[in-house]
Amino acid sequence: MKYPLVDNVYADDVASEPTRAGFGRGLKVAGDKNDQVVALCADLTESTQMSKFKEAFPERFVEIGVAEQNLVTVASGMARMGKIPFTTSYAAFSPGRNWEQIRTTIALNDQPVKIVGSHAGVSVGPDGATHQMLEDIALMRVLPNMVVVAPGDSVEAEKATLAIAENGKPSYIRLAREKTPIFSTPDSPFEIGKAYVLREGHDVTLMGTGTMSYQMLVAANELEKHGIHAEVVHVPTIKPLDEKTILASAKKTGRVVTAEEAQIAGGFGGAIAELLTDNLPMPLKRIGMQDRFGESGEPNELLDHFGLTGAKIALAVKEFVENTPQYHRD
Repeated sequence: MKYPLVDNVYADDVASEPTRAGFGRGLKVAGDKNDQVVALCADLTESTQMSKFKEAFPERFVEIGVAEQNLVTVASGMARMGKIPFTTSYAAFSPGRNWEQIRTTIALNDQPVKIVGSHAGVSVGPDGATHQMLEDIALMRVLPNMVVVAPGDSVEAEKATLAIAENGKPSYIRLAREKTPIFSTPDSPFEIGKAYVLREGHDVTLMGTGTMSYQMLVAANELEKHGIHAEVVHVPTIKPLDEKTILASAKKTGRVVTAEEAQIAGGFGGAIAELLTDNLPMPLKRIGMQDRFGESGEPNELLDHFGLTGAKIALAVKEFVENTPQYHRD
């Protein structure tokens, strides 16, 4: 089945909304559906959009304060007693500040705590390098038992929130601060562990996660003007990977490019590199943060500076395709 995209996905006026807004709606719906869903925040209720849940279910909301290590350990205890806890903070602080507590009290004990890291990536903007969490994908996907999800837009973020509320597993969901284009529709599928072909092609596979999948669509549209037909695969679940879909596309095109608004070392591109190395070794180019921290600036300015816009990605992919033969196993 063809993945439904919004009609004006390549238009300049495509609708935009922060992925955290979709999370806020999804958490409210999850609370409506199941009274075991509870919410804990580290003094960032409005910023993380947990405020909708707090207003609807004040008796099921706990303000922990600026104490991120306590945030996840309390949540682990509540999960052990049968609750479904969601915790929110900036990703720089959770999992950035409390990774050991997440490892020991949640992942090790396989407790179904949902860790929501908001304001991830360089698009946080003027707050600068201290608040631009770029290492969270690598930190969280290495944890046994942990599910790692990076929704592509706010519509998918709502679906992903509902899905992790019901999956019975420790889960991490990565959210952005700024508005990003909405490319999916209410009818677009989302399932944990599934990747989706957004656009078919045969020259190279562009694999994106989170909001970078939209930039991959833009890049593919630009590449077509140069006679390069790129296949775009959206990978919202970084762990577990949809190995079947990813390997099928890679086998079809013989070249792969990944993009993430995060460190490429150990991140999404690293996960794809591991999968290809084990199953179908072929040329791979990873686009993302190249072993450096972010800077202060406007979100779109920073994305352009670090080569994470569709236009900049298209240039990098064009050079890659022109200089790298396709690999096809006999």
